[in-house]
Parts: sequence; C-alpha cells; structure tokens
Amino acid sequence: MSDSILVTREGPLARVTFNRPASLNAMDFEMGTLWRDIAHEVTGDASVGAVILDAAGPAFCAGGDVVAMAGAPAGGDDVTAMAHVIHEGIRAWVLSDKPIVAAVQGAVAGGGLGLMLSADYIVASESAKFVSKYANIGLTPDLGVSTLLPAAIGQRRALALLLQDRTIDAETALDWGLVAEVVAPGELAARAEAVARFWLDNATAAFGQAKRLVRVGAHRSFEENLADEAASIGARFDTEESKLRIAAFAAASRKQSAPKENA
Repeated sequence: MSDSILVTREGPLARVTFNRPASLNAMDFEMGTLWRDIAHEVTGDASVGAVILDAAGPAFCAGGDVVAMAGAPAGGDDVTAMAHVIHEGIRAWVLSDKPIVAAVQGAVAGGGLGLMLSADYIVASESAKFVSKYANIGLTPDLGVSTLLPAAIGQRRALALLLQDRTIDAETALDWGLVAEVVAPGELAARAEAVARFWLDNATAAFGQAKRLVRVGAHRSFEENLADEAASIGARFDTEESKLRIAAFAAASRKQSAPKENA
C-alpha cells in the first residue's frame, strides 16, 4: 500500500497525514484513491471519536499533482474519473459524524483548499499561505472548492481568490473566516491535538452530530433540517452519556439556585 497518506490511531483519535512532502503533498492519482479509501475506513469506524488531518513537510497541500498528470498518459476523462474518486472521499469526511480538525502549514493551493475545508475546524500556522492558481494553468476548481470555499468565506471573497492571482496570509484567512485559529509554527501540532482532545474529553458524539447537522443542512430544505434536528436530539437524549451529563447539569443548577443560609 502507498504511504502517501498515513493513518495512525491513539485510542479514539485518528490522525490522517498527507505524506508526499517532496511534492508539497500534491495529490496524484494513487494518493487520491488512498484518500477515498481512508475516508470510508475512518468515517465508518464506530471506535473513532475525532480526527486530525495534518501534513508532513513544509506545506499542507499544493493541490493536484499537475506535474505528474502532465507526464502521465492521461486525458481529460481520466482526470474527471479521478476527481470523482477524490470527491467521494471529501463527501465521506464532510457528511460524516466525526469532528475533524486540520493542522495547516505552508502552502495551501488549488485543490488543497478543498481538502483542507473537508475539516470542520482549521488551525493554521502563521506561515500558512492560501492561493487558488487554477486559472493560472487553464483549469477550473475541483475537490469541492467551488462549494466549500464560498460556504466558508462568502461568494465575493471566494471569487476574489479564484479570479485573481492573489495569495492571502494566515491573518487574512482568519479575518475572512477561512480558518478558525492562527498559532505560531511550533504550536500547530499541539493546538490541533488540544482541539481534538477537547472533543474526546467531552461529548464527542454530540459534537460529531452537531457538525453533521450543519454540514448536511447546507444542502437541504429547512423542513428536512428541522426533522433531522428533532430526531438527532431525541436519539442523543436517550444515550447513557447524555443522561449522566444532563443529571450532572441539573444538579449543578439546583445547587447554584438554592437559597444560601445566613452566616
């Protein structure tokens, strides 16, 4: 099996690591197939409570490996077929009930934006840079960029990135809402893990359902979303974890509201 993406487990925490640092983690056909397979494997594993998406080397992901595509005997039909494969992986991550945090450093270009945005919470290094570059080489957005990017930062800002040769830095990405946090390079891995551990130390299944409701809800009718919300909260209410947490919350509330005796 290719080692272009590594998967490691620490109990309920799954870490998915892009591992083609010499190519700035650009995704070739083999890596794209692995991405899809890993997405189905991890999101379908009930023992996984949270996911960290990160990358080896100086860059998070430079998008599709255009150099490899140009040197391979592949045509437009092959590229379309591979886009569908990678999209299947993105869809699995986005629509799953696993909360995902991405740790992002260096360049995030082209389809790398879509891969990054398959995560629900993004922590970026101060060194991170974000750029489209699609039109520069005569191509159009893929890997969910035309949907996930405007959902994150709004249509006008998405168009500013896609229609101009513009690179934004981490602080601008934070201001635009493209990322959730910006930290010093040496703090990136620890902060991403802290986010994942926060989920795992609390009601990670509830966080996962909240993420799923928001992600799936963006593409359904209001009525469908309300029905899903009602079903989801009822299902969570019947879990042992929720019963214990609700009881603890109620006990704490009663204690706070009880009249205090005079000294």
